Amino acid sequence: MAEEKTKVLIIGSGPAGYTAGIYTSRANLHPVIYEGPVPGGQLTQTTEIENFPGYPEGITGQAMMDDLRKQAARFGAELRADIISKVDFSKRPFRCEDDHGNVIIAETVIVSTGASARYLGISDEEKYRGLGVSACATCDGFFYRKQDVAVVGGGDTACEEALYLSTLARKVYLIVRKDYLRASKVMKKRVEERENIEILYNCNTKGLFGEDGVEGAHIVRHLGTDKEEDFDIAITGFFLAIGHKPATDLFRGQLELDNEGYIKVKGATSHTSVEGVFAAGDVADPRYRQAITAAGSGCRAALDAERFLMEH
Repeated sequence: MAEEKTKVLIIGSGPAGYTAGIYTSRANLHPVIYEGPVPGGQLTQTTEIENFPGYPEGITGQAMMDDLRKQAARFGAELRADIISKVDFSKRPFRCEDDHGNVIIAETVIVSTGASARYLGISDEEKYRGLGVSACATCDGFFYRKQDVAVVGGGDTACEEALYLSTLARKVYLIVRKDYLRASKVMKKRVEERENIEILYNCNTKGLFGEDGVEGAHIVRHLGTDKEEDFDIAITGFFLAIGHKPATDLFRGQLELDNEGYIKVKGATSHTSVEGVFAAGDVADPRYRQAITAAGSGCRAALDAERFLMEH
């Protein structure tokens, strides 16, 4: 079992982790980045990104993450396509262990493990991922201008996604499993009053269909009752809005989390409940979940870590 020391250990990659790596490397802190099970994070599964500044022609998620990765490496970040499997934040320096049993003793830790969208679990979601299936209306809605789309979910997030898409798409179906919306009254009112949003209550999605991409969805209303009925809707975009799961299982009992499992940070900083441990990106952001905000929070975490090391 090898043991090493580092001033900065970055757990996770993506725009937050790589940006933190760029900044801490340029500060001569020699960070070690454990990229996790998916180097580059969720963004590597995004086909086209058109809303990140600096890419006027757009870029694929994989290509963008490759650029950020190379930039971090250029300034001296040590990149490892491995996983941190154990952490002990009970005292500084922090003791962390990877999945090969190697121990890293870190003076500071930046957590950027991200969050993943919750899916319905139907096989067609994977089949059409990037071909009509999306978990981010803000990211992908632009591609569905003047088309018919559907949003799955009944909470505030689903209503916000539906309202946003209604400004771009010709028609938006809001597929709601229950006979009511869980959203706040004001969101419910806005959705109900928007002319090009049709709410499908008591409905579940059985599957999707299409040749080279999503062309429609198979819907069942009143599933499992004597009123059960099947019908199809013609759509080109299918948006999931049933929540996200932050990758924080490793940190339960170590860091303070909110009710949904996101890491709590102090005010506008990246400081967590443990001094010397910082959080960046979607793992601490249940609201925005954008590449640009994740990169910005990676910068903040790096600056906070650098300042912490100077003061200690």
